[in-house]
Amino acid sequence: MSLHLEASPGAIAPLVLIAGDPLRARHIAETQLEQAVCYNRIRHMLGYTGYYRGQRLSVQGTGIGIPSTALYLHELIHEYGVKVVMRVGTCGAIQPELELGSVIIASRALTDSAAVRAFSPAPSPMADPDMMNLAQQKARLLNVSVEVGPLFSTDLFYSPDTARYQKPAAEGVLGVDMETAMLYAMASHYGIQALALLTVSDNIITGATAPAVAREKHNEAMMQLALELAADLAS
Repeated sequence: MSLHLEASPGAIAPLVLIAGDPLRARHIAETQLEQAVCYNRIRHMLGYTGYYRGQRLSVQGTGIGIPSTALYLHELIHEYGVKVVMRVGTCGAIQPELELGSVIIASRALTDSAAVRAFSPAPSPMADPDMMNLAQQKARLLNVSVEVGPLFSTDLFYSPDTARYQKPAAEGVLGVDMETAMLYAMASHYGIQALALLTVSDNIITGATAPAVAREKHNEAMMQLALELAADLAS
């Protein structure tokens, strides 16, 4: 048991899917995992361990933002020995052609967060290359269309700087989230594997947006890819 996770030793699998929304973690556990057991309810940040295709996996809510993500990653890595982390989240697209529901494999993550710099001096921490390659191979096998490219992870959802995404968009950044840069920075720092898969829930350029229930539950293509990849990695 750690400060924010009440799981007993061994209750969390070495491979964990993380989701900012704890209700998405619950949805994954209840609809995709067999024999799922809830190991954490502290602060309602739900966590579950179960089986997918016979492989033992965990799924953990982390909350929104870089600091909250860092908190749960620290405890997962140091208190529970987690070795592989896959983020299954949402992002706002900053390329106008990206439609709602598009699946992104984040190759790296630029950031405006000083907190990330505590773990990585690199301007854009990278995904684990083996996981990224395997994800692309699995996407082709599953006939899941994916976009591969960089994200921008920000500390501020709302900002007075209305032009802050112009430069990253011009440089080919696909979307914006609030977690991936910290995941990649901490993974590199502590020597674990990490990858972020994201579904486009809104397009900041066009103004298109999905309802809240879709952000929580309607990510079928991303989830199929993530779970099949996780089962392969866990085998």
